[in-house]
Amino acid sequence: MSDNITPTHNKQRPHVSGTESRPTTASSLAPEGHTSDPFKTPDSSRPSSRHQPSKMSISDLSSGPRTPTEGVFPTNATPNHIPIPRSILTNPSHISMLTSARSSAVPLSSATSRKLPRMKSHMISDRSQISKPWTQTPDARNKIAYFLTYAVVLIGLAGGIVQCYFNYANAQLDKSPLCLVMEEYFDSEDAVFGENGSFNREVNMDGFGNGQFEMTTAFRNNSFVKDGFLYIVPTLTSDSIGNDAIFDGTVYNITGCTFNQTRPNNGFITKGDVTLFDEEGYVKACSAVSNRTAGTIINPVQSARINTKGKSSIRYGRVEIKAKMPTGDWLWPAIWMLPKDEVYGPWPLSGEIDILESRGNNIRYTARGSNYVQGSLNWGPTQILNGVSKSYSWWQERRKSFGSEFRTYALEWTDKWLRIYVDNRLHTLLDIKFDKPFFERGEFPEVIFDGPNPVALKNPWINGTNVTPFDQEFYLILNVAVGGTNGWFPDVQGDKPWLDASQNAMRDFALAQSQWYPTWPTNVEDRAMVVDYVKMWKHCDGN
Repeated sequence: MSDNITPTHNKQRPHVSGTESRPTTASSLAPEGHTSDPFKTPDSSRPSSRHQPSKMSISDLSSGPRTPTEGVFPTNATPNHIPIPRSILTNPSHISMLTSARSSAVPLSSATSRKLPRMKSHMISDRSQISKPWTQTPDARNKIAYFLTYAVVLIGLAGGIVQCYFNYANAQLDKSPLCLVMEEYFDSEDAVFGENGSFNREVNMDGFGNGQFEMTTAFRNNSFVKDGFLYIVPTLTSDSIGNDAIFDGTVYNITGCTFNQTRPNNGFITKGDVTLFDEEGYVKACSAVSNRTAGTIINPVQSARINTKGKSSIRYGRVEIKAKMPTGDWLWPAIWMLPKDEVYGPWPLSGEIDILESRGNNIRYTARGSNYVQGSLNWGPTQILNGVSKSYSWWQERRKSFGSEFRTYALEWTDKWLRIYVDNRLHTLLDIKFDKPFFERGEFPEVIFDGPNPVALKNPWINGTNVTPFDQEFYLILNVAVGGTNGWFPDVQGDKPWLDASQNAMRDFALAQSQWYPTWPTNVEDRAMVVDYVKMWKHCDGN
């Protein structure tokens, strides 16, 4: 309770019965006859300093005998923790006076208050061990390491700049003027497949030398133009002739077979000194017989293959196609080129240029599915020796299929080099320089066997140049194949339902239709190869 309380008027407090008595004032202690302010505190009772608490006994607040607990305040009392006398707790009239005393209490002196220790850091265990490297003498080895680091960085930057410069200066670019040979935006079906159209449809059932399982037709449901796009769509043969006819008891003659137009020399071959029409090849290309006992069947899939043979071809120049690939197990889309004239002999002696090959299997397929596209050159001195393993490469998308959107596929071709890429030159499928002869590049054996007899291998391009056999005019082909036995779909990969060496591989594939057909989209835009445009240029000077 503060000793500075000075009433502003002389109105006395109401008397409360009991043991309560009026607080002792200075007048009660004054000598008899002395007059003074009854409520004035004597000077001797004032604190010597405003920071020193008044000396007060519990008897000043209550009458009656003192108990041990009602003595002086403890030495560790604080302004916010003042012990409350028991007499006040038992007498409600003093509660308000106690509250007032607390609110006006003066803090205890520092001598009687306890000083709390400073909070210690939990991050530094011992402040005496704080590292102060700036006060130490620099280590010579640290200086050397410092300068070496920056020296290596500068050398790396300089080397990168030099490499970029030389790559830019030596970049292979076709600087020859180009003249447009073909530009097709598929605005009209007659302009594409008509009498003077830009493309021919190939009609064939013989598997095109790869053991493919589809037949290619001239039917409009397999190749057509709509809304400015070309569609090449694989369908089931059973949709037109029934499933039973595929496996037994049917002779199928394909309508409009083009064997005579697509084969060299219009289907005529030379045996010895005699030139004959290739009847065996014609029958195989234009008809099929299903026989359950023999294991022969009719091609279970119908698709399309179109070309520019006799219409547009180039030797050196540029080809550009914007297209979207099909999706579905065992589909084999391709954009490629063959020689207009087989100057150096039958395939692969005269070469083949594959601008794009892909697979319709999903991106989890372990032999490169629909998120891969491949470019390659096929060439070799005999039909059983192909140097494609020396001249192929691919581009991969990590998380999406090439059937998810339209992409641009391009060929740049000169007498010095050839490049194939997708969208831009940074996405190169194949980049090859014609810096040595292909016979040397192939590293072919010196001797091969013709039956049991060893024969010295001859160089069919001995009179050519480093670019031979890719120094002739080539025409363009677009198709969607299905399956095959040439190894494009490796055995035991992706639950492949046939073996390439099987005599009845096509039948095994057809019997597994319930396995692969559900992966073919029902939407024609996703099942088909969809082409936006095709453009071809050649060197204007003809070189």
